Amino acid sequence: MTRIRGLQVIAAAAAGVLGLLAEGTAFEWANPAGWLPDVIVGWTCVGCGLLAWSRRPESWTGPLLAATGFAWFIGNFAGAGIAPVAWVASQLLFLHRAVVIHAVLTFPTGRIASRTGLVAIVLGYASSIVPPAARSPITAVAISLLLIGVALRDYLVAPHPARWARGFALAAALALGVVIAVATLAHAAVPTGGLDQPVLLAYEASLILVAAFLSVALATTRTQPGLVADLVVELSGSEGGTVRDALARAVGDPSLEIGYWDPAAEAYFDSAGEPVHLPHGNAKRAVTRFDVDGRQTAVIVHDPAVLESSELSESIRTTARLAAANTRLRADVLDQLAELRASRRRLAVAGDAERSRLERLVEDGPLRRASALAEALSETQAMTAGSRDDPVRRKIEQARSVLEDAREDFEGLARGLHPRILTAAGLAAALQHLASQSQVHVDLVVDVDRFPEAIEAAVYFVAAEGLANIAKHARASRASVAIRSLGDKVTVEILDNGVGGADLGAGTGLRGLADRVEALGGKFDVDGSHRPGTRLVAEIPVIPAAT
Repeated sequence: MTRIRGLQVIAAAAAGVLGLLAEGTAFEWANPAGWLPDVIVGWTCVGCGLLAWSRRPESWTGPLLAATGFAWFIGNFAGAGIAPVAWVASQLLFLHRAVVIHAVLTFPTGRIASRTGLVAIVLGYASSIVPPAARSPITAVAISLLLIGVALRDYLVAPHPARWARGFALAAALALGVVIAVATLAHAAVPTGGLDQPVLLAYEASLILVAAFLSVALATTRTQPGLVADLVVELSGSEGGTVRDALARAVGDPSLEIGYWDPAAEAYFDSAGEPVHLPHGNAKRAVTRFDVDGRQTAVIVHDPAVLESSELSESIRTTARLAAANTRLRADVLDQLAELRASRRRLAVAGDAERSRLERLVEDGPLRRASALAEALSETQAMTAGSRDDPVRRKIEQARSVLEDAREDFEGLARGLHPRILTAAGLAAALQHLASQSQVHVDLVVDVDRFPEAIEAAVYFVAAEGLANIAKHARASRASVAIRSLGDKVTVEILDNGVGGADLGAGTGLRGLADRVEALGGKFDVDGSHRPGTRLVAEIPVIPAAT
């Protein structure tokens, strides 16, 4: 930056000296009407160019405007007393016209972005340094029309990010082209020179206005790198499915497609997993490929005009690489998340299987033996019914009572582990039995068929824990349990008319239910603010998650 400022200071000083020398060579100092407008044009172009250069050092528009001012002063040396200097100056008399056309057609970057623009700029320089063409009215009019035509064409085909900047260039091209054409035709129509001074003043005014206009516009217009920097920010926050939409919107091509390379399939696919077919021999569609470390990464299928700007093309290449890397990272995260969910599901299913196994062990082992022992005690008690040994009967009665309590505990434990009725008779029967055992009145609605064992177990335990919480904490007199099948999921809704206030984070019971439901890919919610009472809702996918 220090080096650029040094060059700007040198250029300003050189413009000051060159301007004074040029005006002293071409005009008499006693005639300010001749040299004053002339020096204002040159210094204005240089000043606007240096100002634009200082504000936007990455753009070549500023240096081109400054060069226009220097080229303007060079023409004044055509009347110098030194023959070689006069000859060179006479050859470059109209050079400033080519330079300002160059600045207009490459605004705002100052770099040639299209073949059409390159042709127009080359013709502009050729027509300005070849004396016969430079002094030809036909050439001047043709260059004016070419300037306007190319600026209009560049505006119409410009991608969305560049459209605003190309509008400034089109306005400058119209002003400059019309003045050059009208001035040339007016001069040709009045060959006596009667319009020379007004025509010259109009031309000088147009150069001043164009230089000032482009300088101000450059300070208020984003260049391509800035535009695409905004695009990168937008894309970096986009979901995978919106990257294509964001890029298409940014470059103004609704038909744009992005394909990501799949090495396994050796083909390109979009973010939805659909194949992207590359056009062959289609002049209306272009394909831009992106490689990272020499490996195929992504491809963009687009309108050829979208990437006509080399700067925009390179910036979008960088953006597409970032988008492709982001998509791969997102896919990796989703794969890991899917594996985590599958792992949680496997743990839930395995837990249910283990609970069912323990339930069978309890029923087939301790519970069966306790029942057999209770039966034996009952028989023994009957055999001693006629005995006068009251202490023996009392001991047997006490033992039978303790054993009956133990048997009931074993039954409760077995039901808590995994109710056998759920496996044997199904979800509806298990829920009906559960409702009949509840301490509050339960209105039960079961509008479902059979489901996989893990899902039925989750539904059952959600209902069981919900009713247990109501009995313990809600101080309710009624509850409702509704089990419904809605498309690809089963819903559990439990309502009570109690005091409310249930909180998912307040205890381990509801949190454990939430973990079980979420392990199956479902959703669990508790609304303690429901009036009256509490509303508990669980949604569980019917289709088993991938394992």
